[in-house]
Amino acid sequence: MNPLFNVVLVAPEIPQNTGNIGRICSCTGCRLHLVKPIAFSLDDRHVRRSGMDYWKHVDFIVHESWEDFLKKESPAHMYFYSTQARKVYWDCPMEDGSYLVFGSEGSGLPRPIHDRYGEFFYTIPMPGQFSRSLNLANSAAVAIYEGLRRRRPDTPGENS
Repeated sequence: MNPLFNVVLVAPEIPQNTGNIGRICSCTGCRLHLVKPIAFSLDDRHVRRSGMDYWKHVDFIVHESWEDFLKKESPAHMYFYSTQARKVYWDCPMEDGSYLVFGSEGSGLPRPIHDRYGEFFYTIPMPGQFSRSLNLANSAAVAIYEGLRRRRPDTPGENS
């Protein structure tokens, strides 16, 4: 079955975030792509704890590098999420099967990715006075569920 979306984590650093995102992917029919370097083992107890019993059902692929990811996946539609973007996430097209790309918790996406794909960058507004960035798992959830809202109008709770 084709995934609703592909969620791409480039150089993830915190196992709990990856576990939570894996759980979200499992619950929403998304595939998770992890692009090395990964700062922890996927056997880490924190990944398993955050992913709970969903982790064994997560459809995920590990890629050796960004170039390896591009070569293996040949993504037609990629959308990048960053605090440095000018466009807001609700303006992102998000076609079925799109790749939603997120950077590491500490440094975001590498500059060469910003330079190459800048027109496909989106941000999640943070109007709070003391905002610097959202948690990675929360950001992924916002993007995935916006796409789910658009693509699956028959989802229970849509109009409640």
